[in-house]
Amino acid sequence: MNRPVLLLEAAGPESGHLARTAAASGHPVHAITTTEALTGYSPALHALLAGTLTTDLANPQQALADTVAYARRINAAAVLTTNEYLTPLAAHTCALLDLPGNDPAGAHAARDKAAMATAFTAAGVTAPRTHTLTTPAALRARFLRPGMRLPVVIKPADAAGSQGVTVLARLQDAETAWHHAHTAPGMYAGQSGRTVLLQQYIPGREYSVESFTQLGRTTHLAITTKTTTRGTHRVELAHTLPTQLPPAVEQAIHQETAKAVRAVGIRNGASHTEVIVTPTGRPYVIETAARIGAGHIGELLHHALGINPWTALLDIALGRPARLTPARRHHATVRFLTSPTAGRLTAVTGLPRPGPNTPLVRLRARPGDPVGPTHTNAGRLGSLIVVSPDARTTQARAAQLLDDIRIVVEPHPA
Repeated sequence: MNRPVLLLEAAGPESGHLARTAAASGHPVHAITTTEALTGYSPALHALLAGTLTTDLANPQQALADTVAYARRINAAAVLTTNEYLTPLAAHTCALLDLPGNDPAGAHAARDKAAMATAFTAAGVTAPRTHTLTTPAALRARFLRPGMRLPVVIKPADAAGSQGVTVLARLQDAETAWHHAHTAPGMYAGQSGRTVLLQQYIPGREYSVESFTQLGRTTHLAITTKTTTRGTHRVELAHTLPTQLPPAVEQAIHQETAKAVRAVGIRNGASHTEVIVTPTGRPYVIETAARIGAGHIGELLHHALGINPWTALLDIALGRPARLTPARRHHATVRFLTSPTAGRLTAVTGLPRPGPNTPLVRLRARPGDPVGPTHTNAGRLGSLIVVSPDARTTQARAAQLLDDIRIVVEPHPA
């Protein structure tokens, strides 16, 4: 039997794919998690795992000591995670065990966006100007300085999934935006002492770059077009890949992404880099995460390009050459379902049946659940993936399927 693989948190769709891939390859799969998260593991996930260890993931020193000791006890061949909050723990664990991983000295910058902004500046990455804020008064004071213009982006330095992010368009909303960022829910730690960021707003089209790095060499697999809501809170409504852009723009995106990946110490593993391209074609790197893209982006890569990203992650963590050459050139999109109003979900009708061209149809919410305006990615009700050989057919099919779906919500009484 192959040596075990240790996952830092096994919950979540991406972790589930990775756990099943490792188990199918003959590796016993173990997980580090918390007592609270373990209670939410499904029976299928429990059956898949060879062992678990619960620790205090809000205590970095304790979590590192427990994780390293457990990895040594099971003689782990690889330690990896798809959880953005745990990427620093993975980097430090791999360094202590002499396993392929990311630079522990730079791992904090891939998680904390204040440190990331500093690293980007040092590396010459084209990125928005970013300032830290300690109080709402500090935010208002920023607008007394020359050159500061609305809108701006207010966000927590340590959250993910659009939690706590506001596009601030009116100065009178500054205090609300600051508190929204300061109190946003996070993982494994409270909000005390949280850093709030003010970031330059970059107008343009939003994309992400899906990349894999092995031994410091980065391969960009695809550029993903991101469709988001407008207004104060930006929620991702669709991902589509691969995106065809003018060669000069694509080259500029890849160059800036490669600088960003190096700046935050990504040496072995996946990265997901969010980029905005201005109307003049200049790319700005918003942030880089040392993980595979969430929101089913891994599945889009698999269906569109024939690349198994979870096998690639496992190979990199085991020190084996990863297979990153596309086996086909199809197009894939994921569309997310959102509630039209606040209230109680009554029914969702018209969902398509899963099939070769619609490989995933997922409904997260159930009738009776409270629903409301979607302010973060966590508020989406479900998703569906559409695949076809060409971009136009993929988009038309996705639009038709969405048009057939009816989401019925009983509004809250006035």
